[in-house]
Formats: sequence, structure tokens, C-alpha cells
Amino acid sequence: MSSLFSSAALVFSAAGVLRVVLLFYGLYQDAHSAMKYTDIDYLVFTDAARYVSHGVSPYARDTYRYTPLLAWMLLPTAWNGWFSFGKVLFAVADMVAGWLLVRVLEDQIGISGPRALKYASIWLLNPMVATISTRGSSEGLLGVMVVALLWAVLQKKVTLAGVLLGVGVHFKIYPFIYGPSILWWLDAGTEDETQPDQTKSQGIVSRIWSLATPDRITITFAALSTFSALNLSMYILYGLPFMQHTYLHHLTRIDHRHNFSPYNILLYLSAAGNSGVGFESIAFIPQLTLSAVAIPLSLARRSLPGAMLAQTFAFVAFNKVCTSQYFLWYLVFLPLYLPSSSLINRPVLGISAGLLWVVSQALWLYEGFQLEFLGISSFVPGLWLSSLFFFAVNIWILGIIIADVGSLPQDAGKPRIVAAKEGRQESSQTASHVTSAERFDDTKRRNIEAYMNDLRALGNKGSE
Repeated sequence: MSSLFSSAALVFSAAGVLRVVLLFYGLYQDAHSAMKYTDIDYLVFTDAARYVSHGVSPYARDTYRYTPLLAWMLLPTAWNGWFSFGKVLFAVADMVAGWLLVRVLEDQIGISGPRALKYASIWLLNPMVATISTRGSSEGLLGVMVVALLWAVLQKKVTLAGVLLGVGVHFKIYPFIYGPSILWWLDAGTEDETQPDQTKSQGIVSRIWSLATPDRITITFAALSTFSALNLSMYILYGLPFMQHTYLHHLTRIDHRHNFSPYNILLYLSAAGNSGVGFESIAFIPQLTLSAVAIPLSLARRSLPGAMLAQTFAFVAFNKVCTSQYFLWYLVFLPLYLPSSSLINRPVLGISAGLLWVVSQALWLYEGFQLEFLGISSFVPGLWLSSLFFFAVNIWILGIIIADVGSLPQDAGKPRIVAAKEGRQESSQTASHVTSAERFDDTKRRNIEAYMNDLRALGNKGSE
């Protein structure tokens, strides 16, 4: 098995073979089984693409709740014999996301080639990831956008990062939660150096103004401009239905099928008009407070990849609609978090977390199968209790992630990036020196050096 990770070509070939096998298996199951392999969402995508190919709005297809860009990208599915084009596209996107993960692991986190391939294989060779994409879920496209965004930020390609953030939020709303983390992370290591002591003692307005660094302004402008341009273009083409189905629908969304969320039963009652409380419009408040405010402020300057994982995990766990496809949103960050995590350093904890995550899903899926395929009413207590158990397991795992990332030193990610870049140009001795000094910021180091100089001066006077 170790020989597999000795070559990137072998790993990516294995990932490609896995997806090809699943694609052909899906064709067989669709043709011979009452339980179809193809995701119902893929039928919605391809129907919308067919409408577009005939010059009709994609929103003429009921339940199409996505940007028109997705329907445009899948236009070839309207051609004879090209129905599976979208599945191939999503599977290729999976692999591109895996390639970007390897780049981040090697260039930014400083992990060697074979070890980086092992961690990237958690995504590339993951049967769950490959199955979801080859069934026709578009989450692979989001995986590429999000990992590319992280790579661009870590490389300080701020304009590109802003464009990717704008496209990502247009494509699927949730990537906007990464904006606060990115802004908080950018230039964090230089603020203490660029601000004199008298500036720090000024009022809150001055402190806020000092946060408006060129990189932060650039990425904000690029993201807002891209997002606005795409939305304006789509609104001109498709009008209010675009706004309603792509964005506004999610404020009052009450989908309860295939939903792991503890809100599931309440959504079912709301759909029937029996809940008595319009909670679906306010359920996002605790979700966004945690994922878009608390976690970025607490973790972003310790590890940007770790913070983005924690944000996404919290967003999905607290979301009022939680389906299997959404798990890919945070699984794509797992290879970047695991190398220094307690889930790896403490194998018993890691195995327990993995088993509980899988078992809690299996319990829910059993109850869901009883309800949706056999027509047996399993809402209470089965489905409700399994939803609560799955939520509890996710909160426990989220706590582990937050504790791991929170234990890292402030701005821990930045020195590693510097060391990785300089290590390709300097001697191993110099790189080692940078690594040993990364525990201290420049202000603390200068204070220590000044203190040591004073001690030497006192010693010299004493010897005289």
C-alpha cells in the first residue's frame, strides 16, 4: 500500500479508476434496479439545462434552486448520448480539488510528497466523495472553488482570492462565511509591526481604520465586484425568479426529506402547516453566529485551514437542512487539519469519532429508509432520536476540532508558509532557525533580545 503513495500518478490514477467504475456501475443500477443510483438533483440539473438549450429559463423547471451558471455548464447533457456529462464533470472536479489539496499540503503546510498524498487520499480515494459526485451531485465544483480560494489566500494572491470568493458565494451561498476568517487572517502578522504604540492607544475608530490594509481592501473589492456583476447579469437575464429561487428561497426553506438535521420534524410540521412557529426564518441565527463570527475571531489567526474546517462543520451541523452532500463541504478540509490533530495523535479518540459519526448516520438512514421507501411512519421516536444523536456526535467532534485549532500558537500558519517558501532557497540550517523562532512574534523576540543584551552588559561590568 505504501508504494501507492510513492507517486502522485498512481494515486490520481486510482482515484480516476474508482470514479470510472462507479459511473459505469451507476448506469447498470439505473437500468436494472428500482432504486436508482442517479441523484434526483441531477435530474433537476439536466432538466434545467434542457430548458436553457431551448431558450427557456432554467427556473421553468420546478425545484431548480441554483444559479443559472450550473445549467449553462451542463448544456451538453441536453445532447443525445451526453446525459452523463455532468457526472463526469463533477468527478473531474473532485480530482482537481484533490490536486489542490496536495499543493496546499506541500507548499503551505510543509508536508513531504508521499505523506501529503496519503492525507489528500482521504478525499481522493474516499468512496463517499466519489459516490456522491458520480451520482450527479455538484458539490465537487464547490470543493474546487473553496480549496482554490484557500490556496490563493495562502499564496497572497488576493485579487484571485476575491474573485473566487465572489464566484463561490454566487454559486452556493455558504462560502460567504469564509470572508471574516480570511479578512482576520490577512496581514495579522504585520499589524503589530506597522502600528506604533501611540496608534494602539488611540480610540476604537482609529483601531478599526487601521484594519483597512491594502490586501483586505483588495480582496473585499474583488469579491463584492465579482458577486455583484454575476448577480446583476443573472437578474437582467432571468429577473425576479433568479433572486427568489437562488437566494430568497433559502430563508424560508422547509425541506424535510433526506434531512439529518434535528429541525427535521419541525420542518415536516411546518410543511403541513401545523408547527405554529415560523422558526425556519430564524433558524440561521445561531448557525451564523457560530460559523461566521465566533469561530473566525477565535481561530482564523491560529490556522486558516483549521478555522475554515470548523466554520463549515458548524454551518452544516446547525443547518436546518442537512443532507449527505453537505458533508463534502467540510470533508474537503479534513486532509489539511488531520496532520496535527488529536484525532491522529490519539488513535483511540480518532477511531471513536469516526465510528460514532458513521454509526449515527447509519441509525438515521435506517429510520429514513423505513419512512421514505417502506412507507412506515418512523418520525417519532426513531427519526427524531436518531437526528438528535447524530447532532450530538457532530457537536462533540466540532468541540475536538475547535480545541485542536485553538491550541495552536497565534498566527501559527504564517511562519510555516514563510518557512516553506524560504526553505526552497536557503540552507536547511536557516530553515531550521525560522522554524525554531516561529513560536514568538517579532515584538516578543525583540524584548527577549534586549533583555539578554542588558544581562551581558551587566556581566561585562561585573568582570571589569
